[in-house]
Amino acid sequence: MGRRFPCTIGRGGRTRDKREGDGATPVGTHRIVGMMYRPDRMARPADWAVPIRPGDLWSDDPAHRDYNLMVSKPYAHSHEVLRRGDPLYDMILITDWNWPRAERGRGSCIFLHRWRRPGYPTAGCVAFRPDHLRWIAGKITLGTRLIVPG
Repeated sequence: MGRRFPCTIGRGGRTRDKREGDGATPVGTHRIVGMMYRPDRMARPADWAVPIRPGDLWSDDPAHRDYNLMVSKPYAHSHEVLRRGDPLYDMILITDWNWPRAERGRGSCIFLHRWRRPGYPTAGCVAFRPDHLRWIAGKITLGTRLIVPG
């Protein structure tokens, strides 16, 4: 929709050569392919949003076949916990970065989520003010993209 929002990006800045664990946000145009939310903390933000359940994880282990996919506990490999104690992942928008057929080591879990505070970096995701994230979530259509300039 041509809107711009204040946001925070990865502690590694922006990159054209994303690697797992570099803390960088990948430059480019990324489609929004999913939305998840905490039903114990908020109402469903869109009719297609999927609840985050206890035990939901996201694999960030490049050596595992489930790399850059949602998995569930028990999962002995490296992963990101989706049901966090803090509010950062109360709602997440999932991008198509290195998904659905992930190139191992090219980076995982590039989400849009709530920021801790203005200017506080992420591990590579793009984070927004809570009210801006809710606005974005309510406007997503099939063609919605996140543009990270180079």
